[in-house]
Amino acid sequence: MGNLDIIAVLWFLCLWGVFSQSTQSWHALGRTSLSQRMNAHRRAWFRMAARRDLRMIDTAILGGLQNGTAFFASTTIFAIGGCFALLGATEEVLTVFRTLPLEIEPSPVAFEIKVIGLTALFAYAFFKFGWAYRLFNYSSILFGAIPPAAIAETEPETLDAAADHAADMNILAGQSFNAGLRTIFMSIGYLGWFAGPLFLMASSLLVTVVLVRRQFFSPAHDAAIDTERDNRP
Repeated sequence: MGNLDIIAVLWFLCLWGVFSQSTQSWHALGRTSLSQRMNAHRRAWFRMAARRDLRMIDTAILGGLQNGTAFFASTTIFAIGGCFALLGATEEVLTVFRTLPLEIEPSPVAFEIKVIGLTALFAYAFFKFGWAYRLFNYSSILFGAIPPAAIAETEPETLDAAADHAADMNILAGQSFNAGLRTIFMSIGYLGWFAGPLFLMASSLLVTVVLVRRQFFSPAHDAAIDTERDNRP
């Protein structure tokens, strides 16, 4: 490993960090991110649900969000196990690498460092998914604590405040889930490092471009339009 590897890793981390921050900004790239638009819809959903007498469909949606998070948390555990298996089969993997038409001479130490880095990515994703699961649980509790819809006419502020508290918790859960999902996506770009630092720079840039398109220029972004929120300064 040399200076180019260090530059490539810094490039990878920079792309990851800048993209993560852009999804939290209201007007990154001159547009509202898909995540921010969905946060606005989450808040609108909770306020609407607070005014429904029957909220079974809303609790079903909350359960679906939590179950999806649990799936990804379990997946990252398997990925971490796979990384440890790679560490135990370093020589076998390097033998395969030497048969590839790449002008690289992988060393056991460099390979193990890269695998440890990949393991760290999956571990970070696991903690994000685990925390998101917990926050979705808290959001469900706060949702259950929302007063009955009957008070909407007499105490609308109380009803909206309770709905906003539950929505805020749900938004935090969504942010943690998205952070874990971004880590999984960026780990795909990280795999390029096994072929060399230039491959890492290229693959991480490609993954970032795909994610930027999905967040700011995709049909899903346009479908989630919220004109009132998008006019926010």
